[in-house]
Amino acid sequence: MAKIKVALISLGCPKNLVNSEQMLYLMNEAGMEIVPEPEEADAVVVNTCGFIEAAKSEAIDTILEMAELKKTGKLKSIVAVGCLIQRYREEVIKELPEIDSVLGTGSYGDIVEAVKNSLKGKRITNFGDINATLEETGRIVSTGPGWTYLRIAEGCNNRCAFCVIPSLRGKYRSRKMEDIVDEAKALAKTGTKELIVVAQDITRYGSDLYGKRMLPELLGRLCAIKGIEWIRLHYLYPDEFDDALIETIVSEKKILKYIDIPIQHINDGILERMNRRGTGADIRALLKKLREKIPGVVIRTSLIVGLPGEGQAEFEELCSFLREAKMERAGVFVFSPEEGTPAAEMTDRCDEDEAKRRQEIVMDIQAGIMEEWSCGFVGKTVHVLSEGYDEESGLQFGRSYADSPDIDGIVFFSGECSAGEFAEVKITETAEGEWFGIQV
Repeated sequence: MAKIKVALISLGCPKNLVNSEQMLYLMNEAGMEIVPEPEEADAVVVNTCGFIEAAKSEAIDTILEMAELKKTGKLKSIVAVGCLIQRYREEVIKELPEIDSVLGTGSYGDIVEAVKNSLKGKRITNFGDINATLEETGRIVSTGPGWTYLRIAEGCNNRCAFCVIPSLRGKYRSRKMEDIVDEAKALAKTGTKELIVVAQDITRYGSDLYGKRMLPELLGRLCAIKGIEWIRLHYLYPDEFDDALIETIVSEKKILKYIDIPIQHINDGILERMNRRGTGADIRALLKKLREKIPGVVIRTSLIVGLPGEGQAEFEELCSFLREAKMERAGVFVFSPEEGTPAAEMTDRCDEDEAKRRQEIVMDIQAGIMEEWSCGFVGKTVHVLSEGYDEESGLQFGRSYADSPDIDGIVFFSGECSAGEFAEVKITETAEGEWFGIQV
């Protein structure tokens, strides 16, 4: 009997990608053949994002594209899973009949059943408990070469006023430390050199499972793994960032001096409306401490402009703060009023065009800060994880400690270095966030 051929399209964040990799593993273990393109498949799995409007539109467009492919006769079934499905289960089932089976965020483990039954003409609609204890599942790693996401927890308890994640992913649940370490050891044996530690909030790790925050201890154990050379930290909540964690980052040489802290805003009134813990003064104090304790630290953040209540004064305070703080990396988003969130019910919202104008202003400020900072690396030699060869430029390319995959810059360099290996690169010039250099 011919194997079932399955393609998977993963949308959204790194946490979603980990779920996709787990589903690939389960389908492969069940004897299915994983193919790279939907055109080659009997069934396609679309792992959706439903976080903000742009992500929802991308997910729906992708499903409709697969529906057009299905009309040609080769593709026989579409299985849609993930956050969009969890959030709009009734609407999806009713309005997208092109989908053959659906799984919510509590039912990724049912993917084999969903694919097999959808190919038999039987629709599966499973929505498991999003607050259930996490099951340990293998993965087929799809990132790299040389780097992998390591998810240490699921869900979120922060309840920010603009965010739907708790209703899609459930309460915060930490994985057992032993399971995380075992996975990291296995990844190291297969060539992973950089672990990117992710969760909605990694600073909270262990608080639910062990009764206290355990991220420093976990990081210490990850740093002890032979073969792992870089550990990158993503999504640290400001008020959970304590001295023990700072000391761990300082003392452990494998932990990159790159810290992702989504502050969202600096104005006290806006932070309160966002239901964020802490004040603008707390954020300023934390950044000052990080700069003092961790020389050369690269700070990445996320910002939202246009939230209800953000007038010109509040926006100007944000701009002034950015010029003062000079954070090296920032993602800037226009407020999206998401159904079911407290912020969506707030009425004093600024005009959408005005919000976009503010986004452009902040991005211009950040571009100037980033360019000035990047210029300081010209003439210096940096450690770069090579990711391959770029045929268009004729150069190798990779990432420095200051660059996280898909969201930061790229280092282009002349020389010879295999993908997944490290190179020492002397930076000769910078342009629009990209660095250029020569392997030494």
